[in-house]
Amino acid sequence: MGNVYAAGSPGGQPVTSPDSGVPLPPVTAPIPGGGGPGARPRPTGTATDVTKVPEHSLAKENHPGPFEELHKTCKDLFPMPFEGAKVVFNKPLSSHFHISHTVAMSSLTPPGYRFGCTYVGSKEFGTNTIGTNTPELQTFPVLIGEVDPGGSLNAQIIHQLTPNIRSKFIAQFKKAKLSDYQASADYKGSDYTASIDIGNISLINESGIVVGHYLQNITERCCLGAELVYQYGKDVPRGQIGALSLAGRYTGDKWQASLSVSPQTGHLNTCYYQNAGDGVQIGVELETSLRMQQSTATLGYQYDVSRANLSFKGSLDTNWCVGGVLEKKLDPIGCTLALSGYANHAKEGYKFGIGLLLG
Repeated sequence: MGNVYAAGSPGGQPVTSPDSGVPLPPVTAPIPGGGGPGARPRPTGTATDVTKVPEHSLAKENHPGPFEELHKTCKDLFPMPFEGAKVVFNKPLSSHFHISHTVAMSSLTPPGYRFGCTYVGSKEFGTNTIGTNTPELQTFPVLIGEVDPGGSLNAQIIHQLTPNIRSKFIAQFKKAKLSDYQASADYKGSDYTASIDIGNISLINESGIVVGHYLQNITERCCLGAELVYQYGKDVPRGQIGALSLAGRYTGDKWQASLSVSPQTGHLNTCYYQNAGDGVQIGVELETSLRMQQSTATLGYQYDVSRANLSFKGSLDTNWCVGGVLEKKLDPIGCTLALSGYANHAKEGYKFGIGLLLG
């Protein structure tokens, strides 16, 4: 599944662990303006959130990274289609603080105005990115807030306590009351990562969820790990439930294969990534649930045309769902145009979107 806070949930709906099948609390949207935790605010005019994997070897980083990023290289290729129209304006006020304004019109989500702000501190740490031994400088703490059209507040705090320990706290407020919260801590060893996450722990209601992760490098190219999910509460069958997932990943020079399986829930998730070169990347994901007797295979790809400042992501799955997102940086205006399309041929559902990113 990855950490509790790993996957976003559109509309604040509960998400489910892809490895264990245990329902998780809702989480907030990504950092406004893109970039990873602790990354400095994106300079004005920078185009896209697309992750570009270097042409050189993927296997140069000896650390396995966090468990939540086990399938990340493949899943980053899949587009995130949106519906309707939206305009996003990012305004950096200083090197540490920037704000964002979003106006969206959609029939699937409440239309209106969103306000977001991000503060990045001055405590610097150097971390290696995937596929390279060059340290990337990141600064902490990071404070993120966003207010949606309904008046709900999503807040995040990310802080690198030591060179080896990173913490994160997420809270969601609705109608001036705390509705959901999650906290996590990651410990980065020399060749392993250990994490613990808690979500919505309530002493009054006697409910909550605890997730533990461990990922260990076996060789320079292979890593193995496990995840343990424990949830308790009055709404949980028999008052409590636990699920163990096992996972592994093998990384080649320009390809990567990953697997996670939960014996208790009968859930299997496999991913394969291939860097085809010349700006083309391909990923395939297979999700199988023995309990539901269902399997879904998804093919995703990304094509980057650097000379045209253009990037396209597309996907096709066995449920006859086709999606794509095109991002084009418009020079010299310094903004990015996004076109989105999604079609569910089996259910005859279609949605299209257009967006403009300024700043």
